[in-house]
Amino acid sequence: MVHEHRERIYIRKDIILKLVEHGELNQSKLMSYCGLNNVKHKAILDEMVERGLIVRAEEPWGAKKIIKYRVSDRGKQLAREILEPYESLFPRTEGDKQK
Repeated sequence: MVHEHRERIYIRKDIILKLVEHGELNQSKLMSYCGLNNVKHKAILDEMVERGLIVRAEEPWGAKKIIKYRVSDRGKQLAREILEPYESLFPRTEGDKQK
């Protein structure tokens, strides 16, 4: 059985584009919209926060906290100057768009 997966560059691009599209998303919605697994792909979000591509904020919600993300100016610049030209040069095939 062949397992298709997205390369990390496309996962990062999908995260940035979803955040640009929606402005701000909680972690669950962001992962769901991008077709990612919370446990398996959380490290990618953490890395993107650490590198200043996205911004993480915690908001109290009763006794719990909601984690929300939005794209930073640096993340928008990365998408515009690097990711979009890269994808236009090497467009994804239908198989690349799968998880």
